[in-house]
Amino acid sequence: MTEDLKLNMNAYLPLRDVVFNTLREAILRGDLKPGERLMEIQLASQLGVSRTPIREAIRMLEQEGLAVTMPRKGAEVAKMTLKGMEDVLEIRAALDELACQLACERMTEEQLSRLEDKKVIFEKSLQTGNVKVIAEADVNFHDVIYDATGNPKLVNMLNNLREQIYRYRIEYLKNADNYPILIKEHEAIYQSLYNRNKDDAKEAIAIHVENQAIAVKEVIVMQG
Repeated sequence: MTEDLKLNMNAYLPLRDVVFNTLREAILRGDLKPGERLMEIQLASQLGVSRTPIREAIRMLEQEGLAVTMPRKGAEVAKMTLKGMEDVLEIRAALDELACQLACERMTEEQLSRLEDKKVIFEKSLQTGNVKVIAEADVNFHDVIYDATGNPKLVNMLNNLREQIYRYRIEYLKNADNYPILIKEHEAIYQSLYNRNKDDAKEAIAIHVENQAIAVKEVIVMQG
């Protein structure tokens, strides 16, 4: 179990929610790995809390599909499955496609300029080799597109999906061989929006999501 786990304190949340958010983020970042035991006593000691909020947090993680309780073993981090990945990326593909098409119509010049800036920042982040930094830069690139839709309900749906996608995004970004592909894909997405071409935007985002699905599928098969 990772020794770097620290409680993400929030005075406005019940302790069980603070513990839940801490464990959830650790799982999504990959600090707590698929199949890793979630031992109540150890986690309670590490986070400086009693076992009760740990137990409640694990129950909440199970509801999100991030943890499972195994007979005679207890709780552990849920392994990624092909079905789970396909379900999540299927929804992402549809929502991203809609977001790009709406952005083609509604994106302002200022937002286009910001998207270009985020594209460059993402490319520079690849040189750091820090997967978390790269993932954040990738999220920021896509966020500009989402905001440009002018549809808060769509943005909310995409944000709710983000945490589930993040787990797969991290796995994809761990392999530096994918970086040149990502640069080309972001450029294609940017150009399609710059040209206000819905067909190109639809194709660019579809390729982007599909390539991620193929790469993560290989990871899941190897882990499986």
